[in-house]
Amino acid sequence: MASKEFRLQMQGYGLTTANIFYRLPDHPKILQSYIWQEYDLHPQFPELHKFLDFWVRSIEGPLHTVVVAHSALIKPAELNMCDAEFWLH
Repeated sequence: MASKEFRLQMQGYGLTTANIFYRLPDHPKILQSYIWQEYDLHPQFPELHKFLDFWVRSIEGPLHTVVVAHSALIKPAELNMCDAEFWLH
């Protein structure tokens, strides 16, 4: 049985990392950082949007900046042609 992560990657999901900067409720001049990582679809990022909606509804620290990085871990195979073939025993 394949893992959940592998099945998601086969459906086009890639590893998404978001660095979320938010202000502390008691000290609004101080920025705090939170790292979120999940498999998500580029460019819509539905999982990230769900998490950010949850953040806005449930967490007191107002968002300042969200920096997103995305990588499709399973990619089409690259074909490299070789000029010669050598055999050893």
